[in-house]
Formats: sequence, structure tokens, C-alpha cells
Amino acid sequence: MSVRSLRIDPFLLAMLATVSAATLLPVRGEAAEWADIVTDAGIALLFFLHGAKLSTAAIKSGIGAIRTHMLVFLSTFAIFPLLGVAIGHMGTGWFTPPIVVGFIFLALVPSTVQSSVAFTSIAGGNVPAAICSASISNLAGIVLTPLLAAWLLSMPGAGAAISADAVGKIALQLLLPFILGHLARPVLGAFVDRHRSLVGRTDRSTILLVVYTAFSAAIVEGLWQKIGLSDLVAILIVDALLLAVMLGATLAMARLAGLPREMEIVLLFAGSKKSLASGVPIAGAIFPTALVGPAVLPLMIFHQIQLMVCSTLAARYAAGIANARAVTAGV
Repeated sequence: MSVRSLRIDPFLLAMLATVSAATLLPVRGEAAEWADIVTDAGIALLFFLHGAKLSTAAIKSGIGAIRTHMLVFLSTFAIFPLLGVAIGHMGTGWFTPPIVVGFIFLALVPSTVQSSVAFTSIAGGNVPAAICSASISNLAGIVLTPLLAAWLLSMPGAGAAISADAVGKIALQLLLPFILGHLARPVLGAFVDRHRSLVGRTDRSTILLVVYTAFSAAIVEGLWQKIGLSDLVAILIVDALLLAVMLGATLAMARLAGLPREMEIVLLFAGSKKSLASGVPIAGAIFPTALVGPAVLPLMIFHQIQLMVCSTLAARYAAGIANARAVTAGV
């Protein structure tokens, strides 16, 4: 594993700094109420911009890889949730209920777009198919993640419950802005494409705002008295095992389905990853504010592990291609 692959994601460092700020200076009282309002508005803006930057042409260019897309979808919204529920049941005696909820929620989040596409490109996979699979996953996640959460977290022993009103809030706060943003793409698309860095900063600022308000509420409720260093280490171990199982499962699925190497790479990276950028705002919309902080801890840790492991895998795929080309050139 190279030194580069072990680098900590700068955005994760920003999130850790935000958690520290919330620990030292949590927002309280009336200020917390205003922070919640601003956070809700920021989440709506974030998904409006996601809709505006979704390129229909990019999806059409990779839509033909139906088998790959179906396997990514199966991995993200069927195999992952089953594993999440299993971890939730096994972890009931080891973790606090909010962390158990966090593991289940982690398993319900859609795949990430940017890093899935980036790693697919580095590894020599089919980039249009990766864009299509990850975009479909994110679009489906706006609806499926809250619905699956409402179902699975309302089961006996799950440690949380999401009401029909909360699901309706999701439709209003996430899906409607996304649809409006995509409908506005003919007008705003050129601006969004030209200012992707601005859109990216808006994404990150909104996520940091959600993290700050969520951890502030959790700190007021005594978060760090309930979760210690040993719990964080245990979360890291479980997340690493979950990622290892999903990498093995997606690779086995690709081999059993007879996918070509470039599609195997798409399934491996898009099917084993979870989106922090989508997961945190969705958590902010469906959970009570005090529950959001501990509920996203497993996702935050999983995010960093997947970046380090997948960057190493992508580099090895790329090295394999380079070696094959060198052998071919020699012959």
C-alpha cells in the first residue's frame, strides 16, 4: 500500500474539525432552532444542485451496460442492507442503539459518484458505465434510502423508528428539489458545468453544517459520555470487515456473471462504496437532530476506509494493465 493511498481525505479532516468545534462550542437553544432551519434549506439547495448537474447525456452514454447496472443496484440496495441488518442484530449487545442505527443506515446509503468514477478511470474500467451506475444509484437512493430506513429501522429491536411524516418530509426536502433542479438544467446546466468547484464547495459547506448541528445536539445529549475510544475502534473494525465482504462479493458476482474486465471494475468500485455526500444530508432529513451525529459515525469511518482501500486496488488494476501492455509490446 503506497503512502499516497494512506492519505486522509482532506474533507474528512474538515469534518473532524467540525465535530471538534461542535464538541467545544455546541449550538444550543434558540440558536439551535435557527441552525436547523438553515440546515434544512442547505440540504434542499444541495439536492437542487445535484439535480441541475445530472447530465442526461452522461447517463445515456453508459445505459447499455444493463447487467452491470443491475448488479450494482443489487449490491447497493439488497446485499448491503442485508449485511447491515445482520450487523445491527449482532451488534445490539456491543454498541449503543444510535450506533446500531448507524450501521444499518450506512448499508442503505447509495453509492458514491465522484470516487467510483475516479477509481474506475484509474483502474482502466468503463467510465461511462460507472457514471451511469453511480448516478442511477444516487437518484434511486433519494427514494429508496428513506423508504428502506423507514421499514428496517421500525422493526422490533432496530433501535429507531421513522414515521410516514418523516418519509413525506424526505419527498419534500430531497426529491422535489432534485426534480426541480434537473428540470432547470436547460437553463442552469451551463452555469453549473462551468462552476463545478462552486457547486462542490456548496456541497461540502452544507454537509459540514449538517455535521455541526447534528453533533451539537448529540453533545448536548451527552454523546461522548456514551461513546468512547473503544467504541470508535470497534466501529472501524466492523466497517473494515463490511468493506472486505462487499469487495469480495462484488468481485465474485462479476466473475459469476462473466463480466468483462472493464465492467468488473465498475461493479467492484460502484457496488462496494457508500456516499458520504448523500448519506449525511439524508440522515439530517430523516433522523431527529440529536441522533444524526452518532448515526453517521459508521458512515464517516467507512468513507475513509473505502478511499484508502479502493485507491490501492485501482492502482493495482492500473499496474496490471501497464504490465500486460509491456508484455504485449515486448512480444
